[in-house]
Amino acid sequence: MYAVQKTDEEWKQQLTPEQYNVLRKQGTERAFTGKYWDLKAAGTYHCAACGQPLFSSETKFDSGTGWPSFWQPITPGAVDTHEDKGWFMVRTEVVCSRCGSHLGHVFDDGPPPTGLRYCMNSVALDFRPK
Repeated sequence: MYAVQKTDEEWKQQLTPEQYNVLRKQGTERAFTGKYWDLKAAGTYHCAACGQPLFSSETKFDSGTGWPSFWQPITPGAVDTHEDKGWFMVRTEVVCSRCGSHLGHVFDDGPPPTGLRYCMNSVALDFRPK
């Protein structure tokens, strides 16, 4: 059970159609089209649905994938992960631990020190400069 819970209709009213598709229906944006994939500014990335801080710009790196990528969340409990068997493969889905919104996926091909790549959708994030 998540701390922030809303009906489907409430999410549709709050979010843009693209945000709703990604955050609530596990969609994805096309690579190299999101507003944060190549952003280099210092600050914090928050959940676009509930505002919870998720990632720091200090852990962001250029993965070459076309999506914002981070090697760890801002705090250990900021995100939850679940097995995702969609698209004919098994991946690890990343969701906001506060509202359960889909953010992207995590892979084990990232840089040190964690070796992880949290591959997020820009539309699922809200950047707040330092």
